[in-house]
Amino acid sequence: MVILADDLGSGDVSCYYEKSKIETPNLDALAADGMRFTDGHSNSSVCTPTRYGVLTGRYCWRSRLKKGVLDGNSTALIEQGRETVASVLKAGGYRTACIGKWHLGMNFTKMKDKSKGKWDYDAPIARGPNAVGFDYYLGIAASLDMPPYALIQNDRFLQKPTEHFEALKKQLDYTRGGAIAPEFKHVDYLPLVAEQAEEYIASGAKESEPFFLYLPLPSPHKPVVPNESFQGKSGIGQYGDYVVETDWVVGRVIQALKHGGVYENTLVIFTSDNASFAVPEVYEVIQQGHRANADFRGQKTDAFEGGHRVPYICTWPARIPAGKVSEQVICTTDIMATSLAAAGLPVPGGAAEDSVNFLPILEGQHQGGSLREATVHHSGSGMFAIRKDRWKLILGSGSGGRTQVPKGLPPVQLYDMENDPAETTNLQAENPEVVKELTALLERYKKSGRSVSR
Repeated sequence: MVILADDLGSGDVSCYYEKSKIETPNLDALAADGMRFTDGHSNSSVCTPTRYGVLTGRYCWRSRLKKGVLDGNSTALIEQGRETVASVLKAGGYRTACIGKWHLGMNFTKMKDKSKGKWDYDAPIARGPNAVGFDYYLGIAASLDMPPYALIQNDRFLQKPTEHFEALKKQLDYTRGGAIAPEFKHVDYLPLVAEQAEEYIASGAKESEPFFLYLPLPSPHKPVVPNESFQGKSGIGQYGDYVVETDWVVGRVIQALKHGGVYENTLVIFTSDNASFAVPEVYEVIQQGHRANADFRGQKTDAFEGGHRVPYICTWPARIPAGKVSEQVICTTDIMATSLAAAGLPVPGGAAEDSVNFLPILEGQHQGGSLREATVHHSGSGMFAIRKDRWKLILGSGSGGRTQVPKGLPPVQLYDMENDPAETTNLQAENPEVVKELTALLERYKKSGRSVSR
C-alpha cells in the first residue's frame, strides 16, 4: 500500500522535526511501528513528475514532460505499453485500486459540436488509471485547484461538471476557475477519500487475493480546506489544520488495515510527492514559527532540499523491525522495485529503469554503504541536480524554482550534505574533480536511459 501526501514537508511531521508546530500522532505511530528515512526524496519537486516516478519507477524527465506539471484536461502521460507497479502486481494476482488524486493525465473526448463546450463529459474516459493496471479508480483528474472539479469512477464521471466555479486568488485558498459538478465540495473531498479507502480495505481484507491500494491524498496542497471539525485544531491556522486532517486520514486507513486483520502483513509506504510550498517567508498565515520544510533550504519547485526532501515512512510489522531510523538515501522511484520485491515478483525487463529495491534496508539485511549509486533530482523548471554519497551537485546557479537567489553566482553549485544539509556554502570551486565526476555520471544516466542495472 502506498499513501502519497501532496506538498507535505518534513517539518510538518512531528517525529521528523522537534521544532514542528504541528502534532501528527498517527504518522508518528506509523514511524514507531517501522522505519523512518531521514534522507528520503521525491524524484521531482513538483507533482505530476513524482507521480509518474512512483508508478513507473522511472524518472519523469525521460518522458515527454520535461518541466512543470499537467493540468486537469491534459492527455495521459504514462506511455502506452509501459509497465507500472499496479500492472505488474495485477498480473501477479493482486487486486489493484487507486483512490484520490490522479494528475497524470487522462484522455477526455472532445465535443464534435463546439457550441456545446469543449469536452464531452458523457463519453468514457480513455487512458486513465484503469489503462495502467488499476482494477478500480475513484478520484479527481488532477489537483483540487484544477478543473474539472468532479468525481471520476473508473472511466466515467459520477456527476458531470456542468456548472462553473469562480477562481479564488487568495493565497492558501487559491483555486483555478472552471467546470465543477453541482454536488462537488472541495472541503469534503479529503474525508471522502478516507471513507472510500476504508471501504476498499474492509472489502479487500475479506478476499483471498492480496490487494494493492495506491492512495494519493489531495492534501495539504492548495486550496487549503480543512473540514469544519479540524478548523483551529493545530493552533497555527488553516495550513496546520489541514496537515492535522491529513494525519487523521492516515490514522483511519491504518485502523482499517488493523480491523481487517491485514496490518501485520501489509507493507505500507507513506511519503509525499514533494516538499511544502508553505514557507513562512511567503505565507504570513504560518508566521507563528512553523517551518514546513524543517531547516532545509527552499520550497516546492526547487532543486534545493526544501523542494524534494520529504517524510518517508515504511511499516510491515511481520517483516520490518519497529522503531528504526535509516539515513540511507532513497527516492520515490524506488517504490516500484521495492513493492514488487515485497510481493515476490521480478521487475519486468525494460521497466523501472530508475528504481532500486530498498527492501534489504527495511529488513536489516543491508549492512554496506549506499544502496543507490546516485539520485537525480529535478526542479519544477527542469533544472537537474545529482546526489552521490555526501555530495550534491546542482546544475545551475539558482533554485530551479520559486526561491529567489542573488544574480551573478557560479553556474553550478556543490554542497556537502553531511556537514551542510542546509546548503549554505557552495564548494564547487574547491572541488572541481567532484563537479566533473557528478556531471559525467548524470550524463551517463541520461544517455543510457537508466540509472539502475539489473
